[in-house]
Amino acid sequence: MGKYFGTDGIRGVYEENLTLELAYKLGVSIAQCLAPKTLVIGMDTRSSSEALAHAVIEGYKTFSDHIIFAGVCSTPMIAHYAKMKNITGVMITASHNPYQYNGIKVFNKGFKLTADEEMLIEERMSTVIYREKAFKKYKISEDVKNAYLKVYEDLNLNQTDLKVGLDCANGATYQVAFQILNDIVKDLTVIGNNPDGYNINKGYGSTSPEALIELVKEKGLDIGFAFDGDGDRIFVVDREGNIYDGDLLVYVIASYLKDKNELNHDTVVLTKMSNPGLLKALKDMGIMYILTDVGDKYVAEALMKEGLSVGGESSGHLIMPKLLHSGDGLLIATLILKILNETHKTLKELTSDVILYPLKLVNLKDMDKSILDEPEIIASIEGIKESLGKESLCLIRPSGTEPLIRITISHQDEDVMNDAIHQMIKLLKKEVII
Repeated sequence: MGKYFGTDGIRGVYEENLTLELAYKLGVSIAQCLAPKTLVIGMDTRSSSEALAHAVIEGYKTFSDHIIFAGVCSTPMIAHYAKMKNITGVMITASHNPYQYNGIKVFNKGFKLTADEEMLIEERMSTVIYREKAFKKYKISEDVKNAYLKVYEDLNLNQTDLKVGLDCANGATYQVAFQILNDIVKDLTVIGNNPDGYNINKGYGSTSPEALIELVKEKGLDIGFAFDGDGDRIFVVDREGNIYDGDLLVYVIASYLKDKNELNHDTVVLTKMSNPGLLKALKDMGIMYILTDVGDKYVAEALMKEGLSVGGESSGHLIMPKLLHSGDGLLIATLILKILNETHKTLKELTSDVILYPLKLVNLKDMDKSILDEPEIIASIEGIKESLGKESLCLIRPSGTEPLIRITISHQDEDVMNDAIHQMIKLLKKEVII
């Protein structure tokens, strides 16, 4: 990670470490380093988003007036339009974080920046002189939304009789999700669709599943979908309150495509966080998998490189390159409805062959992350992994932003899993002699 760019763009608390000056300098640097013929920019519903968008635009305008302002829209809408038009896209959002935070995602011709591009832009930002501009409103273009709606026209979606719940997190999808799903769902109930600038992700959305679960049960709905603040992630719940994460949704989609002989190379992309029970179920179906590092950009890279049909991660980022090259919660929701319609089955039935293994995630706080580079620690971790066997999960990851180490372990035998976790905690806290 660089001085400004983190694991997914620039992010911080507004007016503390994410300022209008920083946004302005980024706008100047994008214009100089990426030299796009046009800049398309969108934003989520946070109170600070429009001011940050304005600052990026004013910086960019010091070199070019070719700007398309999309207003409130989802991250995948900006990524799609930037790729389609071969231009640079900017999305003002802090995704699933509360309103105090905000962020800036940059897409070069629709794709997330490479490490070299981020470094080049950061170097340029350090030399930019900030010229504060008076705030003004920009006319919103419908071009981005219209291009995005065309994706759904090509899906040939039929109306469904399913009773559907929708939670938009008071975020970027609150308008477009209703517009699309209202056309294909006869009985649609929506929550999290009254943004006020301060309630994004607050008690709603994919990171607060309780609201959607309660809605589905209270209204007797068949299925519910929740998105995060910028719309690139999805969370699904069925009528019984069962939760379906990104990995299970990849399983459902892959099974559907395989039955139609449309699953390229009979292979999917998942991450090293995927439950071993899910991987076994895929293997039993004759579906192979590639496991990447955690992060949707790694999933996207593997999908493109291998020419595969679907991939995702448990957090709810799912990508289907044939439809859209980036993760999109709304697009996946419509596809799930299409699958349920065509198969006349529930998600529970479609995933009945998946027996998930016990899995536990432990966060060790106030840790010196450099311990993971010590040869003795590396060797001991490998020893614990080997003792768990091949059909297990053991992932030790340092946080990218905090003094924290994440331990994730899954095994068919819960006692074995718990024992391995205790061993790992003692090892990393140096409570045992190596």
